[in-house]
Amino acid sequence: MSNPATAPLLRVENLNKSYGKGVGSRHRVQILRDVSFELRRGQTLGLVGESGSGKSTTAACVMGLTGVDSGLIEFDGVNLTALSKPEMRRMRKRIQMVFQDPNGSLDPRFTVADLVEEPLIIHGVTDAAERARRVAQVLDRVGITVKQAQRFPFAFSGGQRQRIAIARALVLNPDLVVLDEPVSALDVSIQAQVLNLLSDLQDELGLTYLFIVHDLAVARLMSHNIAVMNAGRIVEAGTSADVFDNTSHPYTRALLDAVPGARRRAASLAAAAPALATEGK
Repeated sequence: MSNPATAPLLRVENLNKSYGKGVGSRHRVQILRDVSFELRRGQTLGLVGESGSGKSTTAACVMGLTGVDSGLIEFDGVNLTALSKPEMRRMRKRIQMVFQDPNGSLDPRFTVADLVEEPLIIHGVTDAAERARRVAQVLDRVGITVKQAQRFPFAFSGGQRQRIAIARALVLNPDLVVLDEPVSALDVSIQAQVLNLLSDLQDELGLTYLFIVHDLAVARLMSHNIAVMNAGRIVEAGTSADVFDNTSHPYTRALLDAVPGARRRAASLAAAAPALATEGK
């Protein structure tokens, strides 16, 4: 039996996923091909690749938002692919997601306080005072005051809305947070602020991050380990420093070459977000 202290929190093994195409979905398009990786508690795995590489589909499979053709997704010793829909809904209390565009998860008809409280109601926290306490606490952690929380999402900047989305994900005290391009829509100075916040929250709360990102500079800064995806496969994996500084696969080198000054950009982000270590988070 594996030791819970050393066993990975998330283990993905030989994951395959395809979608139907054409009339009657008779033709299958393979999106993921034997994807395997492990993610240990308190660490960040950066899943890197360009659009269409399969990284967001991998995230959707981990979240149970789409089914899989074959393979294993094991979270804290539980095979997620074997769970029923009600069982997976209950499991999502421990696995939350932050999307690239916070507007997709922030209903403009509700105040920020109501939006952050909603997951608590869905997952059966019936004590209104306890819900209010937890909402105030998590909003304070991301830099939003109780007074500000009475406003609607449109009253906030893009960076503030992403902080609200992070608060909404964290209010349930999850173990794993899937971050799907959480800073790609923000300018560099705001990116650094949000990345610093995510780093601080990870240290404070012991969070584990699956970080979906196309930007190798951001992945280098935030991740303990990096897995590079191309055409639905992981083509290179290792520590953040090894993948970034000792690239072995032509596709990873192409990603670096496609972004002029990627290494300088990583250094610039590190300078703007001083709490983040130079060897990855």
